[in-house]
Amino acid sequence: MPAAHADTDTATRKPLTADEITVTDPKVTRRAISAAAVGNITEWFDFGVFANLTPVLTAVFFTGASETVGTIGTLGLFAVAFLVRPLGGMFFGPLGDRIGRTKVLSLTVIMMAIGTFVIAFIPGYASWGPAAPLLMLLARLVQGFSTGGEYGGAMTFIAEYAPDKKRGFLGSWLEFGTLTGYLLGGVAGLVIQLPGVMSHEALLSWGWRIPFLISGPIGIIGLYLRLKLEDTPAFQAVVAETKGREGNQTLKEIRKIFVRYWRPMLICMGLVLVFNVTNYMLTTYMLEYIGKFAPAVSATWAQLLEIAVLALGMVLITFVGRLSDRIGRKPVLYFGCAMLVVLGVPSVLLIQQNTLTTVFLGLALMSLMLLCFNSTIPATLPALFPTEIRYGGLSIAFNISVSLFGGTTAVINALLVQGTGDINVPGYYLMAAGAIGAVACWFTKESAGRPLPGSAPAVASRDEAREPALAGPGPR
Repeated sequence: MPAAHADTDTATRKPLTADEITVTDPKVTRRAISAAAVGNITEWFDFGVFANLTPVLTAVFFTGASETVGTIGTLGLFAVAFLVRPLGGMFFGPLGDRIGRTKVLSLTVIMMAIGTFVIAFIPGYASWGPAAPLLMLLARLVQGFSTGGEYGGAMTFIAEYAPDKKRGFLGSWLEFGTLTGYLLGGVAGLVIQLPGVMSHEALLSWGWRIPFLISGPIGIIGLYLRLKLEDTPAFQAVVAETKGREGNQTLKEIRKIFVRYWRPMLICMGLVLVFNVTNYMLTTYMLEYIGKFAPAVSATWAQLLEIAVLALGMVLITFVGRLSDRIGRKPVLYFGCAMLVVLGVPSVLLIQQNTLTTVFLGLALMSLMLLCFNSTIPATLPALFPTEIRYGGLSIAFNISVSLFGGTTAVINALLVQGTGDINVPGYYLMAAGAIGAVACWFTKESAGRPLPGSAPAVASRDEAREPALAGPGPR
């Protein structure tokens, strides 16, 4: 078992022998990536369904409300899950650093699946009145709490299994799962709304429930895959070093994260901000925006165009992840931030031109902006924290930022557009996110090809472990 180096501030350390370097098993690595990605599919399948069924859910759970109030209420139900994500991060993150990544990720994936599955059985407003949206709120809170421990853990899981020189490529498969889940959710939401599939009355009565029922089997698959895996070599090394210490360290770990690691916490939050504002602008708010400001494009065509640009991202994401292994994470991130600043407003202006071609081009621009972040962030963020607090630090910082800036993107933009009357607000929002992301990137240390802090170097073969560059002190 490779030795873990728990403190990233250590100035020097003994040269590593080939036996002290982690040699990854490609089969195990592939299983780890599949297990993590399926969890993301479960999470984002729900979000894809929710975003594509916003008008239907508004009619079901806000019967009698005005269109604007109903839409904002539905987007609020979407956003409220993000309010409890930091609590989930504080609970599950330190727990994952204490009892293991695999156990916690098995728990979060089943909680997410249950939270989505039960939505299919919630009565509408016409049957239960205000209790209906309150039950939906409860289900969303369960989803948000479990997601608080899911994504940071999944990033940690893949990063600790991946060889140093392939972490960008392998980490990008996590977001491939995200795009897959969102695309499948979008397709499911679109199909049941197509003319001729079912009547509008049937859609409002029971048809909208079908996509949420699908989440149950997906969650079971994710649970099965995760239970078949051992914990990461990096975590096992830390367990071996800390054996015999007292059990419950949750509060101490949280205090340590905020007091000692506040700099990487702020950097993480800045990178997560730019990533998630771009993400939720495209995947959540743009369908609503197109419906209001590009009325010549029908809701069906808007959904098809969004599915198309997400499919484009799926095709390209692993190539950009591999590129970040070759040229570094920071150049890719900087390019994404520059695109947001320069092309944020033009992408919105293209959508306002109100044709299929221009709407597609506007969405495609946003998708390319997003590609710079979702391909690279899963390998960038785990490198900000040492192994002993990686799950906790990453989960807490990630979810605080998502809660404040990511999940609220749709609601804030809807309110700002309504309040100011300026339909270019989403473009300004993207520009501001790009500027903040560039500042965070400036303070981020390049991690491509280097060992994770607090972990021994990880390589793909014994021959690579014998290379002189790896036998000496690794990059700190």
